[in-house]
Amino acid sequence: MSEEPAEARRARGQSLIDLAREDLDLYGVEELNERIAGLEAEIERTRAQIHKKQAGRAAADALFSKPD
Repeated sequence: MSEEPAEARRARGQSLIDLAREDLDLYGVEELNERIAGLEAEIERTRAQIHKKQAGRAAADALFSKPD
């Protein structure tokens, strides 16, 4: 039984690069507005992840820092 090789994993951030290279001339106004809404949702999701990581880092720093 031969298995097909798994697809190569895309490089981190490659989807964003591909998105930025996409030809926007092919889209209508409504499609462009939907694209903007999707991108804004992704920005908010990314910001939430940043805040989560900052909070985790602050908690670790507080736990492991030397008392003054």
